[in-house]
Amino acid sequence: MCGIAGLMTRDGMAPDSATLDRLADLLGHRGPDGEGKHLAGGVGMAQTRLAIIDLETGDQPLYEPGGAALVANAEIYNYIELRQEMRSVNFATNSDCEPPLHLYRRDGLGFAKSLRGMYAIAIHDPIDGRLVLSRDPFGIKPLYYVETPNLFAFASEPQALIGAGIVEAEIRPERRDELLQLQFTCGRQTIFRGINRVLPGETLIVRGGRIVDRQHLPALPEDGEQPVEESLEAALQRLDAALENSVQVHQRSDVPYGLFLSGGVDSSAVLALMARLNDRPVRAFTVGFSDTTVHDERAHARALAEAVGAEHIEVEFGEDDFWSLLPEIAASMDDPAADYAILPTWKLAREAAHEFKVVLSGEGGDELFGGYGRYRSLLRPWWKGGRTIRSRGIFDGLRVLRRESSGWRDGVDTAQATATTLARSNLQAAQATDCADWLPNDLLIKLDRCLMAHSLEGRTPFLDPSVAEFAFRLPDEMKITNGRGKWLLRKWLAGVMPAARPFERKRGFTVPVAEWIWRRGKELGPLVASNPAIEEICHPNRVRQIFTAGGKRAGFAAWALLFYAVWHRRHIEGVQSDGGVFDLLRAG
Repeated sequence: MCGIAGLMTRDGMAPDSATLDRLADLLGHRGPDGEGKHLAGGVGMAQTRLAIIDLETGDQPLYEPGGAALVANAEIYNYIELRQEMRSVNFATNSDCEPPLHLYRRDGLGFAKSLRGMYAIAIHDPIDGRLVLSRDPFGIKPLYYVETPNLFAFASEPQALIGAGIVEAEIRPERRDELLQLQFTCGRQTIFRGINRVLPGETLIVRGGRIVDRQHLPALPEDGEQPVEESLEAALQRLDAALENSVQVHQRSDVPYGLFLSGGVDSSAVLALMARLNDRPVRAFTVGFSDTTVHDERAHARALAEAVGAEHIEVEFGEDDFWSLLPEIAASMDDPAADYAILPTWKLAREAAHEFKVVLSGEGGDELFGGYGRYRSLLRPWWKGGRTIRSRGIFDGLRVLRRESSGWRDGVDTAQATATTLARSNLQAAQATDCADWLPNDLLIKLDRCLMAHSLEGRTPFLDPSVAEFAFRLPDEMKITNGRGKWLLRKWLAGVMPAARPFERKRGFTVPVAEWIWRRGKELGPLVASNPAIEEICHPNRVRQIFTAGGKRAGFAAWALLFYAVWHRRHIEGVQSDGGVFDLLRAG
């Protein structure tokens, strides 16, 4: 994995090299193994490299005989097959990122259709006078852009665009409201005014510093989406083949790799296949919480590791970690997601990065195989508790916000409307909605930022085109049966790794943030309530009450407010503090 950035001026003059250098410096944590730059005409591009494949000759930018240059934050898992397909091409490197450049010359703007992997790619074609940006269909890898009167700029992280002085750190109020109610933000606009996302699966064409066209490559099937009817045995065989092949190509690497193992169905499935495909024991990392009431998955994960001969590394995330590490973790989440899973993920990544550059994880299993409780609720009639997905925000009814409106649902409504077609069942529409926003803008942002903060690459075998094609077309009853989600995946896992006990009811993964907040709520509440960012949008008295109220909903709200206050101090106010949460909130 890497960091990429670039500039295209509107007047065709050479971009400022100092700004390009600053962009590269600010993305250095994403790629500590090397740095490269491309300057031609009105375009400048930079890449900071985390060397994973082709350690010797894979430095970027990459060039092809037609004059095009490429920088990429990518792993192209089918690069071997693509090279075999393009036998007439004289490849200059062994890099997995060189085939996309030659595909661009062969297929033009449709080059991404042949790619199997995660990527954010920038190609400068001086012959056609254009800059082309492309992002993988699930949005595993991030890419952001800014349009100003003088130039077009892009980067792997918003903080680089801000730190380089291209745009100011100003809040979009509607995206802030969305963050507080949903814990993530939807669609093209980020929380920063002027900074937008290249959408998952999108290819942008830029000429003269202006976007002139957009193309889209879907992550999920858009036509012929009627569920595939087949026997259980045939479905299990196809599932096994699809998952094994995906895990196999996701292990293509010239450096060692490990696994994040939560003990849940998804990461357990990846563990089972890694154990099948590797001669050496898998190194699996699990996080846990002591001295709390939340369920600790370490014992179950340990048993799974023992069952397949894996080496198990346990990482503790405690209350002291919460108070000391949250400012640093929030600093990594420049595109904010108030998902408490960022806490253990960040520390797990820090520990894994001591010995690995690559880890596999189970993100995407719930979205593709129907694992969330909200999917089961959607299928129930309203009189049995059924309800629309995300019908209620975190702060609805709590009377904390000064102004409550339904505007925070606009992004969700747009995604739902786009995902709902006559060919899709209600469940498929809900899955497609989650894949459009929740997955890229919460789960995958969390994975990218928490891991790349430590120069660690995260790979997601479930989010593979072949797996998605198979899983999405499954009949609803193979996803949800007898009130149990991910039914087919559980059935398969029960056969290949009985120790996983996939049909036992699990408590799910929870971080005890509410417990930790309650213990210091009387001290913490006034600090959060008096933060200018919180005062602007909340009733101070209600904020203080939330931090001592107890209860699940109040706990979510208190965490969301604390995260936003800490995030705002770092990313908007620019406050730096070497201390923990209390030091940062009190800093002048």
